[in-house]
Amino acid sequence: MRARKSRSLLVLVAAVLLGLAVLTSDLYLPGLPQRPAELPAAVVTVGDSTLSGEGGGNYERGTNGENGNWCHRSPAAPVNQLHLPPTVTRINLACSGAGSADLQIVPGPERSQAEQLGELARRYRITDVVVAVGANDDPDFIDTVNRCVEAWVRRAEEGCSAQLRESWPQHVAQMRPKVLAALGDIRRVLDEAGYTPASYSLILQSYASPVGPGIRPELHGLSGCPFQTTDMAWIRDTGVPQLSAGLQAAAREAGARFLDLSRAGRGHEACTGDPRTAEGEWFTRLTVDWESLQDDRRAPHAMQESFHPNAAGHAQIASCLGEFMATEDRRAACLPDERGDLHAVPASETR
Repeated sequence: MRARKSRSLLVLVAAVLLGLAVLTSDLYLPGLPQRPAELPAAVVTVGDSTLSGEGGGNYERGTNGENGNWCHRSPAAPVNQLHLPPTVTRINLACSGAGSADLQIVPGPERSQAEQLGELARRYRITDVVVAVGANDDPDFIDTVNRCVEAWVRRAEEGCSAQLRESWPQHVAQMRPKVLAALGDIRRVLDEAGYTPASYSLILQSYASPVGPGIRPELHGLSGCPFQTTDMAWIRDTGVPQLSAGLQAAAREAGARFLDLSRAGRGHEACTGDPRTAEGEWFTRLTVDWESLQDDRRAPHAMQESFHPNAAGHAQIASCLGEFMATEDRRAACLPDERGDLHAVPASETR
């Protein structure tokens, strides 16, 4: 009789514990320094130049080459242009040139972006983590652009795209597990800080093409866009969409939301706007910091801003990102409306 009562008590205790687990499954777990509702809300961006604000100018002190820091975090970065309540803190951990390894938890003297995020997660109630990473991994997008410029200089008949057609898909495939690992480490540090997957939104966004074949003739060269027309068409119509598809697959595996930017820049690429003012362009042209060329330490970064979103481009990306963040859609694409402004269109409505 006593054994039967003991078993009944154990069943009752197990049922109570199971009930508590269900009730708290969508809440923060213990471990935060105070009640989550009392922590100030924050949105955090991590990753590379697309989110750091490269090309936006007026870079934050300490990120414009000081002590070798070239993160180029700009007030024009998307996180700083989101429409958020004044009580929400905006935090930009993204760094120009960052790859997936810079987000992962790895032994060494430098704290990764994921580790910095973990520390912030104990001081803020992080509602959204937006990630842009992958282009600086195996695809090495900047090196790809440089190769295409070299092909223009050499007047190579086959351009840069002939070889890239074969190697690019392989580079994208090699990138995918690295991005997945970076997203996994972001999940890990938030788990350790007491968050559950349902308590925050993890968004991976892709990249927009900075160039396209519709450039102005007077800007087709060192004055703006030194690329062969066939190469610009390949970058916009093949290379960037394939990169986006690889990132979408990584987001799906990680259980992250995905924002597709692969068509976001069409009609607003570098060298498509006013030749003098660049009005209508969302991406920088070939940009040279002539003053930096006179400094051996800064010279290697003198053209770092080239072919990145400018302040107007970051604003358009921020507008689309903000719309996506306000929904519960798992996937969406940044597409222009009839006025040309970007909006987040659910995947079910895109073609």
